[in-house]
Amino acid sequence: MPSLLSGRCHRSDLFARHGMVATTQPLAAQAGLRMLLAGGNAADAAVATAAALAVVEPMSTGVGGDAFALYYDAAAQAGQHVSALNGSGRAAQALTLSRLRSEGVTAIALDSPHSVTVPGTVAAWADLLARHGTFTLAQVLQPAISYARHGFPVSPIIAANWQRLETKLRRLPSGLELLPAGGGAPRAGQMVRLPELARTLELIAADGAEGFYHGPLAQRIAAFVQSLGGLLAADDFAAHRSTWDEPLCVDYRGVRVWQCPPNGQGLATLLALAIIRQDEVSALPVAERWHLLIEAMRLAFADARQWVADPAFETLPLAELLSPAYAATRRSLIDRHHALSDVPCGLPVSARVPLQPTPRADTVYLSVVDGAGNACSWINSLYYGFGSGLVAPGSGIALQNRGALFSLDPAHPNCLAPGKRPYHTIIPGLATQDDALWASFGVMGGFMQPQGHLQVLVNQLDLGLSPQAALDAARFCLLEGDPAGRVAVEQQAGAALIRTLRGLGHDVQPVGGMERMVFGAGQIIRRDAESGVLTGGSEPRRDGCAVGF
Repeated sequence: MPSLLSGRCHRSDLFARHGMVATTQPLAAQAGLRMLLAGGNAADAAVATAAALAVVEPMSTGVGGDAFALYYDAAAQAGQHVSALNGSGRAAQALTLSRLRSEGVTAIALDSPHSVTVPGTVAAWADLLARHGTFTLAQVLQPAISYARHGFPVSPIIAANWQRLETKLRRLPSGLELLPAGGGAPRAGQMVRLPELARTLELIAADGAEGFYHGPLAQRIAAFVQSLGGLLAADDFAAHRSTWDEPLCVDYRGVRVWQCPPNGQGLATLLALAIIRQDEVSALPVAERWHLLIEAMRLAFADARQWVADPAFETLPLAELLSPAYAATRRSLIDRHHALSDVPCGLPVSARVPLQPTPRADTVYLSVVDGAGNACSWINSLYYGFGSGLVAPGSGIALQNRGALFSLDPAHPNCLAPGKRPYHTIIPGLATQDDALWASFGVMGGFMQPQGHLQVLVNQLDLGLSPQAALDAARFCLLEGDPAGRVAVEQQAGAALIRTLRGLGHDVQPVGGMERMVFGAGQIIRRDAESGVLTGGSEPRRDGCAVGF
C-alpha cells in the first residue's frame, strides 16, 4: 500500500512468525535477534538490543542515560498484561532551588554538571530481566561488549551525527574516549572500538546493577561531576531505584493505546487521541485532517507542559485529564477554519512555565515481539547528543543532561527538588485489542515523540496503512513542543498542503534533507492475534531496520 502523500513505500513491511526486532541500527537489531534465536524472550532481546545501541549509537543512548518500557506479558491474567517500567534517574539530594539561586542560576544549562541526574539505564536493564527475562544480564550484554571491544562499522546517519557532535566531545579530555583512535569523529563504514566502554559493560556483566550503583565506578562518576561544580554523590547512585507503574490508556478506534504515566510525556499522546476520537478522521480531506491533528496536539502539549511531573512529589489530575468530558471540552476549542491564537492549559493552575527547547535531542527506540506474543516497547536516551557532553574518565560513559528539563519556578509541578525526577520526553507505546497485543510501537525524538505516536496511530487505525507505510508517510512537528510555535512540515507533504495550512493560520516551516531528523524515528511491530504473524516497519529517515525469523 503506498504511503500517505509520498506516493510509494520506501521499504516493504517485514513479516515473520517466531520473533521480530525493530530499531535504529541494524547491528543492534541483530543483537536482539540473536537472543530470540537462542530461545530468549522479548525482555532478553530488548536489553540486548538496548545495550548494543549504547555502543553503536553512543550519542543517542548509553549507560549514562535513562530508559522507559512498556511490557506485554502474554501469560498474565486477563486485564493485567501491560506493565510500565520507569527507569529514569533523579536529581542529586544536595541540589536545591536555593542552592542554584545562590549561584545565580535561572535555568539549568544543557552542558551544566547540574543537568546530570542519576543514570537509570543499568537498573532498568536488570529490573526488566528480573521480572520478565529468561537470560542473565551477563548473557544479554555479550553482543554489546563484543562490538565495543572488537569494533563495529559505523552506519551513515549515525556517522553524520557523530561528526556534528565532535566539538562537544572535545571540551574535556575524557570526551576523546568516545572518539575512535586518531581523535576524530568516524566516517560511515569506519571501524570503531570503544575500549573504555567495553570495560564498563564487562563490569556490569560481572557484577550486575549492584556493581554499577554501589561500587567504585559510581564513586568515580560522582567525583568527576563534583570536580566540575556539580553535586551528584555516590549516595545518590546507591539510593536509585526503578519503579513499576500502572500504565495509562485510552480507547481509540477499537484498540486500547497504552503509555507510561508521568514523569514521561506519554500523557500528551493520550490527550490528543481523546480529543480527535469523536471526529471521522478518515473522511476528512488531507488539509483538514492535518489541521485537526495539529490543533489537538497543541492542546495536548499545553496540558502536558503543566502537568507532567514526578508523581512522587506532586498530585496530578490524570483521571480528570483523560476523562471523556474533559476531552470534549478541549475539542470544542478547535476551529476548523483557523488555528488557535491562544492555547492555554485546560485546568486552573498557578503557573505555566515553558520547558527548555529540544531541537536536536537524541534518543533510541526499539520494539521486540517474540513468538509467544510477549512484547517490549523500550526507549533509552541521553537527552541531547552525548547528553551533557561530560564523559566520566576511564568509563566511556556520556552522562545525560535530563536535569535541564526541570523548571526553577517553585509554583510549577515540575520544579526542581532533591531526589526528584524531571519531565521526560522519552515515551514507549503499546496497543492492545480485546486484551491481545495489537502493536508495539514508538517514535523517538524529543517533543516529536507524542506527535509521532499520534500520527502513526492515525495512519494505521484511521487510514488503514501498514506499519511501514505509516512510518513512510509525511509528518508534521510542533517545534520544541511549543503549543504556540512553528510547525515543521515535511516537504514530501507537498506545496499545496503547506499553502493550505498557512492559510489556516499555521506558521509552517517546510523541512527536507538531513533536517528531516526533526520528525523523529519510529519502529512498529504489529501482531495478528489469530495467526501470530508479525508485521514490522522501520523508520526510513534513519539507519535502522526490522529483522525477524
